[in-house]
Amino acid sequence: MELALYADFAVRLVNSEEPDRGTDTLVSVDAVRALFSSPNSRGAQLAEPADVPRLRSVRARLRAVFEAAAGGDEVGGVNLLNALMVEYPVSPLVSGHDHLDESGRPRWHLHLADNAPTATATFTAVACMGLAIHLTELGADRLGICQAAPCRNAYLDTSTNRSRRYCSDRCATRANVAAYRARKRQEAAAALAGGAPDGPATAPGGAATAPDAGA
Repeated sequence: MELALYADFAVRLVNSEEPDRGTDTLVSVDAVRALFSSPNSRGAQLAEPADVPRLRSVRARLRAVFEAAAGGDEVGGVNLLNALMVEYPVSPLVSGHDHLDESGRPRWHLHLADNAPTATATFTAVACMGLAIHLTELGADRLGICQAAPCRNAYLDTSTNRSRRYCSDRCATRANVAAYRARKRQEAAAALAGGAPDGPATAPGGAATAPDAGA
């Protein structure tokens, strides 16, 4: 099992809400189940109405981890993540009952929190462990917040040169278009401010003159 992949659980939960757009998809038990990689997993099956407010609380704390890291406060982000991990520890178990190889023998693999008491505890333990592995292997500066306002989605930067600034190609395109239009407006305003007067200049004696070619 690639534990670092579970960092996507944290991204999935954080991005279930877009505060600047006023949207929130974490509103039901079905939405809780949809956060898990499989609706048939034990954690998803444990979901109940109380997990909605519980996971919303965890979501706010995970967003704070991303925002701290993205803002350059790596120590603050790590401290927030550690606090979550203490509250929602993993309790790993080796499992193989549901995966058999060609000869019918179990494919042994690790479950991180299959004996956690609630869907929230299961999901949070897995998400935080995945995020911790991603952070320690790649660096806290790989936790990002999308710069394409009003998006502000969380993302994991896996680029080779640590250059990612947006959560998706769509946001990157939107930001580039907005920047291009802003430049064009600035250029137009600068040209207007430095342009020729509205009417032709008049030479002494009343004769009209052509505008200066450099205007």
